[in-house]
Amino acid sequence: MIMKVLIPEKFNKAGIAVLEDAGYEVTFKPDTTPEELVEMIPEYDALIVRSATTVTREVIEAGTKLKIIGRAGVGVDNIDRDAATERGIIVCNAPLSNVVSAAEQTMALMLATARNTAAASASMKEGKWDRSKFTGKELQDKTLGIFGTGHVGLLVAERAAAFGMKLIGYDPYCPPERAAHYGITLLDDIDEVCKQSDFITLHMPKTPETTGMIGAKQLAEMPEGAIVLNVARGGLVDLDALADALENGHLAGAGIDVWENEPVSDSPIHKFENAVITPHLGASTKEAQIRAATQIAEYVIAGLEGKTVATAVNAARIPADVMAQLKYFIPVAQRGGEILSQVVGGGIEKLKVTACGKIADTDPTILGMAALAGGVTFNSEVTVNIINASYIAEQRGIVVETATDPLSESYPSYIEIEASCGDDVYSISVTRDMTSDMPRIINFMGLPVDFVPMKDFVVLEYEDQPGQIGKIGTVFGDAGINVESMQIAKDSEHPLVEVLINLNQAVPANVRRDLEAALDIERVWYIDL
Repeated sequence: MIMKVLIPEKFNKAGIAVLEDAGYEVTFKPDTTPEELVEMIPEYDALIVRSATTVTREVIEAGTKLKIIGRAGVGVDNIDRDAATERGIIVCNAPLSNVVSAAEQTMALMLATARNTAAASASMKEGKWDRSKFTGKELQDKTLGIFGTGHVGLLVAERAAAFGMKLIGYDPYCPPERAAHYGITLLDDIDEVCKQSDFITLHMPKTPETTGMIGAKQLAEMPEGAIVLNVARGGLVDLDALADALENGHLAGAGIDVWENEPVSDSPIHKFENAVITPHLGASTKEAQIRAATQIAEYVIAGLEGKTVATAVNAARIPADVMAQLKYFIPVAQRGGEILSQVVGGGIEKLKVTACGKIADTDPTILGMAALAGGVTFNSEVTVNIINASYIAEQRGIVVETATDPLSESYPSYIEIEASCGDDVYSISVTRDMTSDMPRIINFMGLPVDFVPMKDFVVLEYEDQPGQIGKIGTVFGDAGINVESMQIAKDSEHPLVEVLINLNQAVPANVRRDLEAALDIERVWYIDL
């Protein structure tokens, strides 16, 4: 029987051709209403949407034959992934479809700001001829600081190198050798990149760590006459600080394509002639639209044929016997990996996952993939899960090992996760907490503990001495941050004590500085779940 694919909105014909050439029956019905979609979907094996269609739980539950939902683009917020996962339906996207377009938009803004193109064009349309006012600068021999060396960042590097620019960058998750292959010298300090850069360009995901990463301090570090570009995510650059730097003349210009709240009709930088601003055009090219259509068609075909879908963003159906044994421990492993990745801070080379106790008699592979998914999702542009974890590990050169240990001294079942980075080894042991969806941490970096983390928590490691807990409480109290719970981990053979603290919010950079100044801290980790 021929499988059927429904496309309920505008979609490039090149993608339809790919599906039809592969032998699938395609129904292309633009402007399908939500009610019509619910009525039509029971007949179809696959659904492809862009951003105009919302794939609700009602749609998914009506799609009794659905095997895969494809999003022709990057974001999948318009698809109920939880409902799809419950039904064993793969949800996938086309995250690389717009990388060339985004890189070229970056170069367009770079050139436009360097040569005052937009302001000069506006001036001429007012009937003026003012060449001297719009004297610009060349790109050749200038230093470009690239924040984020993923797909877009590296494409920008290639193009900037062709203009004769010197390349430096910041990306704690990129091996220096990989960056060097593209002519980028990686630095491990954000401020130092800013100090050395005539231009900076951002290509990082928006996370608690990267939000506002370019603020007043970083802008002040930049050379006078420098230029700031952002074609990544709104909120990475503090626009109030950027406006101040443009106002006082420290910066020569800015090129901004993305905004914290879109659509936007006003911002602190709208008034500046030397700010080139665009309405999120990074993916708005004909070629990107064709690429999105053809790529998602190919991924949907792979899913319908039972092959690995590299861009899947949710969990696939797990064999019933494995699910019965591990269904509560798969999310535990993923959360454990997510915590450990933030402890390591990037560059994981090897991950070892051991199923201990009663769960040791089940194949632990799925736990390894879940821990890996958690470990590489943080600060990643790509959503990683147990479908595509092995693919991502191969791409990043991460070795994943799994093992079993039927002996368990304190808990019936738990998971040990070790991450290696060079000669350093980091470890955490987690088990199921019966009262929440968070894991229970039972060992952290070799010290026994009993701690159920909340969304935001911090781990401090220092030499145990009187008065330290009081100092911690004072710093957080002065900042208006509430300590929700606290656990102290120590033993007689370990010279240091570890304090795990649940907080009611993330810790801002200034409070982190105050905390680290108040205590003689050996190591500190700020975790965001």
